[in-house]
Amino acid sequence: MTGALEGLLVADFSRVLAGPYATMLLADLGAEVVKVERPGSGDDTRAWGPPYAADGQSTYFHSVNRNKRSVAWDLRSREGLAEARELALRADVLVENFKPGTLDRLGLGYESLAADNPGLVYCSISGFGSGAGAALPGYDLLVQAMGGLMSITGPGPGEPTKVGVALVDVITGLHAVYGVLAALRHRDRTGRGQHVEVNLLSSLLSAMVNQSSAYAAAGVVPGILGNEHPSIAPYAVYATGDRPLVLAVGNDGQFRALTSVLQLAELADDERFATNPSRVAHRGPLRTLLEAALVTRTAADWERELTASGVPCGVVNDLAGAFALAKDLGLAPLVDVPGSPVPQVANPLALSGTPPTYRTPAPPVP
Repeated sequence: MTGALEGLLVADFSRVLAGPYATMLLADLGAEVVKVERPGSGDDTRAWGPPYAADGQSTYFHSVNRNKRSVAWDLRSREGLAEARELALRADVLVENFKPGTLDRLGLGYESLAADNPGLVYCSISGFGSGAGAALPGYDLLVQAMGGLMSITGPGPGEPTKVGVALVDVITGLHAVYGVLAALRHRDRTGRGQHVEVNLLSSLLSAMVNQSSAYAAAGVVPGILGNEHPSIAPYAVYATGDRPLVLAVGNDGQFRALTSVLQLAELADDERFATNPSRVAHRGPLRTLLEAALVTRTAADWERELTASGVPCGVVNDLAGAFALAKDLGLAPLVDVPGSPVPQVANPLALSGTPPTYRTPAPPVP
């Protein structure tokens, strides 16, 4: 058995990131994924480089397209459209991220296909939904800006900053996967598929959790706090004798342990710092006192001693350091894929009976 989704056929009419990430996750769990690309150029991300892998393809394309096979069909031609429809009518799942309404005009919309394939789970991914926002371009950077993420991200007020990866696309891809799996479970019971819709803006608003709730429940419009947390302190990046150290102190007991290690035990009984709300209110003076102690030793020294005392902390790694940490912890962050010239980043799921499998690399240009 190749995975929990073995025997499932996925027609992948998506490109760039959110859709391809979703279909790769389905493929990792055993689904057969057929990726439909434009003749000639293929998926946009094939040209997004440098960097490039040893086979000349962009590392971006490699990151979300393993375990798939690819076909090149011109959906503007009668022949290409016929091939696409035939695939869709055989498929269990179809994933697409065309501008809303495009596939309807081509006869590949949900209603048209479901009439002949009633069990089809049809997943549409858009930037701003299929209603009034249908015409807006669904680029991750735009949604980070328009959806409020940049308004709470950056070094300080007036310096909105994007996250260093297309995080909204990734979050939306994950939402797409669980929507598809929920629809498949419904089909198991009823025999009927359904139309699953997910958009980047709604996914982001949901994923901003406590920040979104601050507005929804209390009318609070959060601002940029740099590396500080709006509701917890000390929970930020602090200077040490050599490089930054993150402290993630989530309760009063951890704070008391922190002050003990730093030989600042009196702070745990100071009314300005004795409880989390008071520490949040006096975060500035608290930072000054903590960093005066932290700069006397290296980040690695503090990490060892604080961790041993139960204080959540860690150095700020680059990606090389992050992969090294995962390897040291036995998490196997990289996997070899048959036929691939480069390692792949492992699927993070660990399933005892049907683990993810790595069968084929990202397909060449069809």
